[in-house]
Amino acid sequence: MSAVAPARPDPDPAFAALKARVIARTGHHYYADKDDLLWERLHKRIRACGLADGAGYLALLDRSEAEWTALEAEITIGETFFFRYAEQFAALRETILPERIAARACERRLRIWSAGCSTGAETYSVAILLRDLLGERLPDWRISLTGTDINHAVLAAARRAEYGAWAMRTLPAQERARYFREARPGVFALRPEFRSLARFEAQNLMSLLDGTASLSLTDYDLILCRNVLIYFHADVVQAVVRALAARLRPGGWLLLGHAEPNPAFAAFLHPVSLPGTAAYRRLDDEAAAPPEPPVAWEPLPLPEAPVPVPPRPAPPVRLPAARPLPAPAPSPEPASPLAALRALADAGDLDGGWDACREALRAAPTDPRLRFYEGLLARARGRPEEAERAFRGALYLDKGFVMAHYHLGLTLIAAGRTEAGRRALVNALRLADGLPGGTVLPEGDGLTAGLLRDTARPLLDAAAP
Repeated sequence: MSAVAPARPDPDPAFAALKARVIARTGHHYYADKDDLLWERLHKRIRACGLADGAGYLALLDRSEAEWTALEAEITIGETFFFRYAEQFAALRETILPERIAARACERRLRIWSAGCSTGAETYSVAILLRDLLGERLPDWRISLTGTDINHAVLAAARRAEYGAWAMRTLPAQERARYFREARPGVFALRPEFRSLARFEAQNLMSLLDGTASLSLTDYDLILCRNVLIYFHADVVQAVVRALAARLRPGGWLLLGHAEPNPAFAAFLHPVSLPGTAAYRRLDDEAAAPPEPPVAWEPLPLPEAPVPVPPRPAPPVRLPAARPLPAPAPSPEPASPLAALRALADAGDLDGGWDACREALRAAPTDPRLRFYEGLLARARGRPEEAERAFRGALYLDKGFVMAHYHLGLTLIAAGRTEAGRRALVNALRLADGLPGGTVLPEGDGLTAGLLRDTARPLLDAAAP
């Protein structure tokens, strides 16, 4: 019988070398102070390969690009769903894409890059916006919409364009029916008119720094690199953003995640203040003067689940020797039960998310947020009665929980109980009307009170007797 690799990194003398190789290749400084988490993922691959320890696995990585691909898939965790962070997609719909369409009207050409695209929800969300904005003009335009990621498994899923209900949890039933068709029970396929606009390829952002990136990665009207940079070392972040800026065409936009703006980027990009959105434009172009924003930008909270980083099958990239990685900080507190169950659900493990939610509720049965996610998971698993019971439980604990009212309304309307659903939506609207329009709603994934009002009123009209 072969030896079993140790369950923790401390006894394995090869762990430090493995960790350094992973960070150098992927840029994933996220793991610099998360030894237990990284070892858990390494240990899984070591066992899958039938090896006894880290030294044997390190030797395997030296000779197997296929194993690197498998490991990169293991260590990147992709939270993805359609129209994630409503304020950013409002900025795309109302400001960024209309400006680019107007600026490129003569050439009728747009180039867009979604970096760190995971299973493609962000990329396809942009495709949906483009089709809506261009309408009948779309056949006259040349659209290059590319999603890239380091994880080959999520790229394969993106190309299939099939999603569970959890990835569409923010979409009302009418929009889901417009964009998707049910391929089989609980699985929805994106309709061809949206799917055909996007393509996907493997790419590592680190390749921008060593000259091995594809020459086609240039002249972009829009680059989305949201919630990727937070996993890189600070030195690498600065260099990557500079490289992304160099790949924008005059007037082009760069859209980052809420937690990723940095005043240092102003040295080579022009920050643009849009509601709830970290946006930048080319500094060297007069057309990049920022539009007058409706309200000043306010940072939104750090997302709870990591987003993957894009790939390249090439020799390892080494961080500058003159600026070594800092010593690991003390290990942070374990992830909250809420974050853990969301991470499971966002990775597509609805059963695991459900089990984690039920376990968390046994420990904290009066937490309205857990009841709310119990409702979302029940609905995603095709259990509308359980979803209704959970949303009502959340509202019993917190009568002002706007998103619980809203999702209760969607659940009831989808079940054919239109009048009860309308009452729940009216309650959500009444609460939202009492808040400033820019107020970010708890557990709304970036949805503001103003955007909820804009979304819920058409639903009320559609459900009217």
